Amino acid sequence: DGAQEHPTQGLLDLLTIREVKGRIEGLRVALVGDIVYSRVARSALFGLKTLGASVVLCGPPTLVPAGLAGPGVEITSRLEEALRGADVVMALRMQKERQQGGEVPSLAEYRHLWGINAQRLALAGPDVLLLHPGPMNLGVEIQSDAAYGPHSMISTQVTNGVAVRMAVLYRLLGAAGVRASGAPADAAARAKAAASGNSEGQPEISGGPRAEDEVVRYSRRLKGR
Repeated sequence: DGAQEHPTQGLLDLLTIREVKGRIEGLRVALVGDIVYSRVARSALFGLKTLGASVVLCGPPTLVPAGLAGPGVEITSRLEEALRGADVVMALRMQKERQQGGEVPSLAEYRHLWGINAQRLALAGPDVLLLHPGPMNLGVEIQSDAAYGPHSMISTQVTNGVAVRMAVLYRLLGAAGVRASGAPADAAARAKAAASGNSEGQPEISGGPRAEDEVVRYSRRLKGR
């Protein structure tokens, strides 16, 4: 319904983690922030559990549903506890536009107790990855020294988001049997050709069994520009 999950964000986050870490299974991933109103959190939780990661949810008790606890999912309101041993940390935006009011006393208190900064991120270890689905509320759920620090993969998420969403459209058009002669496929092919620097050739959109390999190759070309 558009308010419960964010599938393409979930896919690009999984891709980013796997690209950098080489795997997802066995990783410990901390999701920190507004879990209740976050579409990203629901999609991330489903994808991470499915692929074998363990997840810890952290935030104010009013913003972390207790019912989400279960096999492979921990809940804590203590940020330090969530960060220790984490391979990946995802800061989630405080979604004031969806909140009913009263979830936290103030944004200043939220920042004091749950805001991610470089000093706190150091608790997770030297190889931790920091993610944020955007847009960021700098100075609230994430500080500049963390968002633009050496552990941040936020710009990689943005790059992967373009490739993943193009891949989803490419796959869906192919699965529906749409060929380059159709208007929707023409548009997709033109966008793909333009992004890859080839404005003349418009390849056929095909959803065959090797379509994923084609998408991976194209995504690498796109990201390498």
